Amino acid sequence: MSEAPTRRSFLGTGALAAAAGAALPAAALAAPPRAEGPRFKLSVAAYSLRRALDLKNPTMTLEEFITKCVEWGVEGAELTEYYFKKPVTPEYVMALKRHAIRMGLDITGTPIGNTFTLPPGEARDREIARVKQWIDVSADLGSPAIRIFAGNTPKGGDEAQARAWAVECIQSCMEHAAKRGVFLALENHGGVVATADGLLEIVKAVKGDWFGVNLDTGNFHTEDPYDDIARAAPLSVTCQFKVEMSRKGGKKEEADYPRLVEILRKANYRGYITLEYEAAEDPLTAVPRHLAAIRKAIG
Repeated sequence: MSEAPTRRSFLGTGALAAAAGAALPAAALAAPPRAEGPRFKLSVAAYSLRRALDLKNPTMTLEEFITKCVEWGVEGAELTEYYFKKPVTPEYVMALKRHAIRMGLDITGTPIGNTFTLPPGEARDREIARVKQWIDVSADLGSPAIRIFAGNTPKGGDEAQARAWAVECIQSCMEHAAKRGVFLALENHGGVVATADGLLEIVKAVKGDWFGVNLDTGNFHTEDPYDDIARAAPLSVTCQFKVEMSRKGGKKEEADYPRLVEILRKANYRGYITLEYEAAEDPLTAVPRHLAAIRKAIG
């Protein structure tokens, strides 16, 4: 297993880390961890209930999803952009924030869909503008991070060039993210970040204190996905637990929650653990069971 990189080895300043609901100051990162290690809180991703929240034929609203998270006994809710009523007005954003506050829940992240593996031009400019718009929405909600994608290599293109374009796009959003106090969290979501090597190449290249990884534990499909997770964990500002994993050439297998929790502890990750449920069973019955299993792994 490869040795997990440190923030200092990649970012120099050692100032990149996540905290539940807020970023830790650099001085706090320099201090030794508490003897018992990080204490994790739990969140659920709205994507877990994607069929109910699908705007084409919704049977649940984001407000109702927030209430469901309270019923499940978690401390936070991750509000995926796909399920916000359109157009997304300031009044609607404030209504969601008010409901979360009244329910006693943190909004732990605002994942969006985007493509940053684009050459300079109008299409790239639209993607950058959209990400900046959702940085503003995230800041207004009180969300600490916006989940972003890199993208695939354009047909007939070069993967190294596509990764360089992703770096340029992320870099162009960094000043706005810093101004609004929202992390840009790049997910290991296939394409040019399908492996830890590809992901960390981008992380090393981007300059800024408000950037890190959205670690999705189900998205590395390599010979040893747990090794890739361990390499990415020290750079993570948000983390989504999947209930299943699949190695290269292998079948789906149940995620080893105790092993994943131990990886996060060793990396001194201090953000939320967000359950993003994608398996076949009805989420209304499966999610509570998996939350119980994750709580047991946390101890």
